[in-house]
Amino acid sequence: MTLRSTNIDRISGSTFDVLVVGAGINGAVAGAVLASRGASVCLIDRGDFAGFTSEESSNLVWGGFKYLENYEFGLVRHLCRSRNRLIRAYPSNIKEIRFLAALDASAPYSPWFATAGAAAYWLIGNGATRPPRHLTPERIAAEEPTIDVSQVRGGIEYSDAYLVDNDARFVFGFVRSALNVGAAVANYVELVAAEHGGDVWRCRLRDVDSGTEHDVEARVLVNATGPFVDGLNRDLGVRTRHRIVCSKGIHLIVPRIGRRERVLAFFDDTQRLFYVIPMGMRSVIGTTDTRVEEPTTEVTAADRDFLLAQINKRLALPEPLTASDVISTRCGVRPLVVDAATGVSGDTDWTSLSRKHAIEVDAERKLISVFGGKLTDCLNVGRELYDLVGGLGVPLDAYRRDWYGEPPAATQAEYLRQTRLMKLDRLRRSPGFEPLTTRLWRRYGLRAFAMLEALRDDPSMADDVIEGAQYIRAELHLAATTEMVTRLEDFLRRRSKISQVMRHDEVCEADGLTEAADILFGADARRRIDEYFGSYRAPDTIG
Repeated sequence: MTLRSTNIDRISGSTFDVLVVGAGINGAVAGAVLASRGASVCLIDRGDFAGFTSEESSNLVWGGFKYLENYEFGLVRHLCRSRNRLIRAYPSNIKEIRFLAALDASAPYSPWFATAGAAAYWLIGNGATRPPRHLTPERIAAEEPTIDVSQVRGGIEYSDAYLVDNDARFVFGFVRSALNVGAAVANYVELVAAEHGGDVWRCRLRDVDSGTEHDVEARVLVNATGPFVDGLNRDLGVRTRHRIVCSKGIHLIVPRIGRRERVLAFFDDTQRLFYVIPMGMRSVIGTTDTRVEEPTTEVTAADRDFLLAQINKRLALPEPLTASDVISTRCGVRPLVVDAATGVSGDTDWTSLSRKHAIEVDAERKLISVFGGKLTDCLNVGRELYDLVGGLGVPLDAYRRDWYGEPPAATQAEYLRQTRLMKLDRLRRSPGFEPLTTRLWRRYGLRAFAMLEALRDDPSMADDVIEGAQYIRAELHLAATTEMVTRLEDFLRRRSKISQVMRHDEVCEADGLTEAADILFGADARRRIDEYFGSYRAPDTIG
């Protein structure tokens, strides 16, 4: 039996303290913190883990420098402290990175005013990062020659943080933590009916992949469905003080721009910040901010052309970027929290809406609804949910901060000792990439020890299965048994970022794709490959 089928068997017919619906960042931290504190938890998602909003972020962990524009000093302080805590808790996964903001005629602020803002931002964040500095156009040209400084008045450099891998993989870390402490977890399982009575929720779940249905009961129901939170509450007959409005943001992944590992920031022609963010040998350009009525969105030709025009206007590239340079795209919605009674008017400045989250409790029916939220704020959401679930009568152990973070330093030291003895990095068949020792620890933590054992037994386990993907054979075997990879896209897009940094035709034509699918799915490999090919839409077909 697979890990997923085992968990579905555990779920079917069982009674839990808490049923968490939705396994994006909010649902994942809910499952991790509650299960770690002794609650019996069921965590489900009708798609894959982090398979919607949480896979479409900018991969940044930041205090929200741009929120100072709207004078949200309290929010910025809150997010900066959260950022600092995440950097300390995940030193291998979350790294400080410098932002270089070049201010041209479209920027609403002068370089000196922006420098003052950066200094305030640094102080609000307790000075936990490297201090900011003012930059002249000449200094910008010397340090980042890829920027066209002909219209630049000056700039600033300051620090925030970013995810070395990708957002969906970071979210899965919380899902895996929930599994490790006893939660019953399954992707591609949807809630089709729920009724509250007799102090319990009686729920009907459906396995989206097989079509089978299962009954489950829970004392508390947590609605963590992100941009779908209002729809589920309507189905449950719940009225709330808050609701969600959606803002679409897109990113374009292109060949690497610039050599230094830092983020380039610009104001576009509408005076909105956008960025060029490093992603290995690629760069991510974005994001946009467009009001939409529905959570499901896609990149349009107008979206793509707008971003390309904005970046070409501000970079001194040998050749302008065109649609053919777009390797892949990211497109998602921000679920923004507004008052349910007043909402937003047609003339509301969309970018001024707060990025704060809100959590509401229906104490009588024991339903908790999570509105909005950001990856940077995830630990705070987890703590709030712990307090609220405990307040609804679920017995929980005392709160401790050991439910998140990387393994202790002594464990990492033992891992590094073993990798030195076995000369792990010499096993690489594809030189020039990040050391294997570093990558395996960051991605897997304690589970990396199992891969060391496999590599000792068979050095070919260190080979890349898909050339250029930076995923070795041992990782695929571990993913097949411990990461609930149900569809090929789960692995290519979320457990890894292969489909983001490689063109679709490169992935499809890779010699190792069939072997990768065989490892992940066994006899079901051919169906999963065909399923992936049939669902894909290439960047050059948007419009």
